[in-house]
Amino acid sequence: MRILFLGDIVGKPGVDLVCETIPAWRRESSIDIVIANAENADKGSGISPSIYKRLCKAEIDCITLGDHIYRKKDIIDTLVTRDNIVKPCNYPADAPGKNWVVVKSATGRKVAVFSAMGRVFMKPVDCPFTAVERTLAEIPEDVKIRFCDFHAEATSDKQLMGRFLDGKVTAVCGTHTHVTTADEQLLPGGTAYISDVGMSGPHESILGRRIDRVMEATLTFRPIPFDVAKENVQLSGVVIEVEPKTGRSSGIRRIKITEADADRLADGMDE
Repeated sequence: MRILFLGDIVGKPGVDLVCETIPAWRRESSIDIVIANAENADKGSGISPSIYKRLCKAEIDCITLGDHIYRKKDIIDTLVTRDNIVKPCNYPADAPGKNWVVVKSATGRKVAVFSAMGRVFMKPVDCPFTAVERTLAEIPEDVKIRFCDFHAEATSDKQLMGRFLDGKVTAVCGTHTHVTTADEQLLPGGTAYISDVGMSGPHESILGRRIDRVMEATLTFRPIPFDVAKENVQLSGVVIEVEPKTGRSSGIRRIKITEADADRLADGMDE
């Protein structure tokens, strides 16, 4: 089976391209499950219930989040009541949301999804290594396919988590830095790994924000809002090939879905 994981969806441009493209693209590419990090989906920081519903309608099967999870307070009810969205598993037990969920493909294949936050150059959280071990112990044994979004800043932190979970999960995919790394690989135990899958949003930007705003704030220290950019929107992610019976990965490749791809898919649907 094939899993598509999309990196940090940034603002309306990213959400719009996801919703316009993914339903047709997943059929064209025979994708069984789509997972997306959407912690920057609402104006670049957080996610709202309406955006959550849009993404679900666009055939996103599961949503992961990170350090901006609670920026929009009205998402809390969704985090508590829905079964396809997770909080970082090393957040406090009383923090709203689920540590892990299980979603199903159209053919009934079960996929457990969880995320964790790194600690290097990030705000203080519980030990992610202890937390992922505790989370894995809670997931039913019959769910062989297990996906981890490791939301972290330092590549060393991410590489260590990949090695720590090698052979225990299907994939460890990094998010948070918004910059795609070129180190996708299969680890010795059969776990697919990449340090960061990149950003789904406007790439004519500084990590999704308008270049002029970030530049002026950096040079002058003026308190200027970092508005979401609009140009060169691309979806960044990975496609992971999985052996369902064992939960091991047999391949991982980076993908880019552009606005031109969206136009091509739209033309194909019109024919």
